[in-house]
Order: sequence, then structure tokens, then C-alpha cells
Amino acid sequence: MVTRHVILRSLSKVLIPLIMLFALYVQFHGDYGPGGGFQAGVIFGAGIILYSLIFGLPKARMVFRLRVLQIIMASGVLLYGSVGIATILKGGNFLDYNVLAHDPVHGQHLGILLVELGVGLTVCSVMATLFFLFTERRRREDV
Repeated sequence: MVTRHVILRSLSKVLIPLIMLFALYVQFHGDYGPGGGFQAGVIFGAGIILYSLIFGLPKARMVFRLRVLQIIMASGVLLYGSVGIATILKGGNFLDYNVLAHDPVHGQHLGILLVELGVGLTVCSVMATLFFLFTERRRREDV
């Protein structure tokens, strides 16, 4: 017998967008207060995992394709490394954000924003990928 969990599904339809929105707030507020890419990535990844637990793994695998998650994962690492390479090419040290803009303060903000965005993308996609791979392995072992 399949149970539908109507209350959980209804509540999660409201909560998951709020979780994702809060992750974006943590991501972009990291310059000015607590938060940043790692925390935002974990929150966003938790939203994806909650979606998977509530609506089922097959539906979640259709929404969050493994190949897309791998591309996002690589893009996050590439963004992080690219900021470091850009600072070297502009005459500074690796991840010396001061050289990224005309003003060192603007350079700091731009560099931190880009690096934290790369970290957030990577952490979120790694969490979701690990969850999907572990659940897929578990399903194969149960069969």
C-alpha cells in the first residue's frame, strides 16, 4: 500500500522554495555577515535532498539530472580557480582580490563574491550527487 503523505507534500511545497531562497540570502550575505558559499551550498543541497525524500527518488532524478549536477560541480571549481588565475594575470598573488577592480575595496567584494559562488555551487552539487549515488547504490543492493 502506497501512502501519499498529503500534509508533508503540501508543507514541503511551501518550505522548499523558502529553503532555497534562504540559501541565496546566506550566499550573498556572506560578504557582510555570517554565511557564505559553504553554508549556502549545504542549505541548498538540503533542499534538494528534502525534495527527493518527499516526492520520491525517480521524480527527483528527473528534476536534478546527474549530468547537470556534475557540470555545476565542475563549474564551481572552475570559477574558484579562474578567480585565482585572473588575480595572477592582473599582477597580484593567487586570490589577491585587490587587483580585480579599479579600487581595492571593489576588488575584494568582487573576488569574495565569485569565490563564494564557486564554493556554493560545488558544495550543493556534491551533496546532491552523493545523496543520489548512495540512494541508487542502496536500491541496487535491496534488489
